[in-house]
Amino acid sequence: MERIKTDIILAGVGGQGILSIASILGDAALNENLYLKQAETHGMSQRGGAVVSHLRISTQPINSDLIPKGSAELILAVEPMEALRYLPFLSPNGYIVTNTTPFENIVNYPDIEKVLEEIKKQPRFVAIDADKIALELGNRRVSNVVMLGASTPFIQIAPEKIETGIQRIFGKKGAEIVELNIKAFKAGRQFALENS
Repeated sequence: MERIKTDIILAGVGGQGILSIASILGDAALNENLYLKQAETHGMSQRGGAVVSHLRISTQPINSDLIPKGSAELILAVEPMEALRYLPFLSPNGYIVTNTTPFENIVNYPDIEKVLEEIKKQPRFVAIDADKIALELGNRRVSNVVMLGASTPFIQIAPEKIETGIQRIFGKKGAEIVELNIKAFKAGRQFALENS
């Protein structure tokens, strides 16, 4: 089997669906018989506090659930300022995939153009307006799955396996919700393939 190792920092604000993304990726990894470790930090999620999850996926056993600074292959941020917060974790060859829509949960939120300018200084990034795409699909709440789709070109798990994870995680909510999330996933993936 080809060696796979993907260290992912999932970053956002409480209520943006970080843990759903982690659940979907975890389901897909386990069903690929990959090793998985995850560590979560919950901020004051009900008040819009920062939430981060370290997700480590590999064909080899994983010793620690925390990703060392400078070694994440991917920062998947559903909020742009959170992408900057975790920049020290990015490996020199890693990718940042970030939503461009800010969640202005603090009084002195920095100018969004300056935040995006910093992100765009990185050699490998995808900046996507996931909220806009989700609204075009009919429900802003699937913006996290748009983000998940946009990250898949940089994760060594087949997209079909992640779609199966979406079906399993959202299956209890009904076929309509599953279909909406699959559309969101595909829209995000298509954007990343065309813009990375």
